[in-house]
Amino acid sequence: MSDLNARFEETVKNSTSLGERPDNATLLKIYALYKQATEGDNEAKKPSFTDMVARAKWDAWAKLEGTTPDEAKQQYIDLIESLR
Repeated sequence: MSDLNARFEETVKNSTSLGERPDNATLLKIYALYKQATEGDNEAKKPSFTDMVARAKWDAWAKLEGTTPDEAKQQYIDLIESLR
C-alpha cells in the first residue's frame, strides 16, 4: 500500500474523533472528498430536489468531477488535519 493510501486510511479511521463536530458545509466537503477518493467521479443518478440531504451530498460530490483519487485523498487528509 502506498504511503498516501496508508495515510488516507488512517485519517479516515481518526476522522470520527475530531474535537468538535464540523459545520454542515465542512461535513459535505468531507463526504464529497471521501466519495471522490474511493469511487471517482460521481456517476450516480441525481436525487430529486425534494430529498434535500441526498441532493446536497450529490451536488458536493459532483463539484469534484475530474479530481483524481490521489488528489482527493490528499485534500481529505489536509482538511481533517486542519480540523484537529
